Amino acid sequence: MKSLEVNRPRLLLAAVMLFALPGAHALAQQPANNEYQTGSVLWMQASGERAALCYQAFALARMMLDRDLRTSHSKMKRALIVDIDETIMDNSPYQAWLIKNHQNFSDQTWLDWVNKAEATAIPGAVEFLNFANSRGVRVFYITNRKAAEKEGTAANLRKLGFPNVSDETLLVRTDPKSSTKEPRRQSVSARYRVVLLMGDNLNDFSDVFENAKTVATRRSVTDQNQKAFGARFIVLPNPMYGDWESAVYDYNFKLSEEEKDAKRKSLLKDF
Repeated sequence: MKSLEVNRPRLLLAAVMLFALPGAHALAQQPANNEYQTGSVLWMQASGERAALCYQAFALARMMLDRDLRTSHSKMKRALIVDIDETIMDNSPYQAWLIKNHQNFSDQTWLDWVNKAEATAIPGAVEFLNFANSRGVRVFYITNRKAAEKEGTAANLRKLGFPNVSDETLLVRTDPKSSTKEPRRQSVSARYRVVLLMGDNLNDFSDVFENAKTVATRRSVTDQNQKAFGARFIVLPNPMYGDWESAVYDYNFKLSEEEKDAKRKSLLKDF
């Protein structure tokens, strides 16, 4: 014990010298290991297939809405519920910035991106939602963007030409302890007949998906609801991030980068 007391000043001096060295901060805080996302972001930005899938999704949505307009005689007003991120607006430049700068997601850098209002429209999104609006269908934007991000979000939506963006139709996340969209969906359903829901994440559609927290249960619940996809639920492609990846990590966000990498590779099926 006495020896430890004697050597403590030397240890403190060594620590001070370490942090005085160039690059010491980088040693203390390792950069984010998100290089594995490069392929996903590149596919979103560079592939014609991604654009084709988006056009296909909105073409299918228009077909289903047209059918409902022709055949339904319900007296309730119609509505559509759409997610925003990677459903009608493209945030891949933010994901690319994270990769190039070796950064993890943070509330501050995300807010900076949102306030720039520079996200572009997902192919086919503006045209479809304006068509729906022209037919008297109310569009509701239900997003887990936070209240502090609402102004920048509204500005970006209006800039891109999305219809009827207002405090009533743009429903952001207000409960910091919960990301569920179910209460907001129910508030719309109480006043309108929701014809379609569109999103890039299963949680955008129903709380039955929110309650499925493992890779296996998410697949199982999807299979159980297969008839809803293409009829009431329209999915947009997003391999960059989402609850699908959180399920890979068992929703344990304290895992190290090495542990996350091991989790990802453990689920790969080879021959």
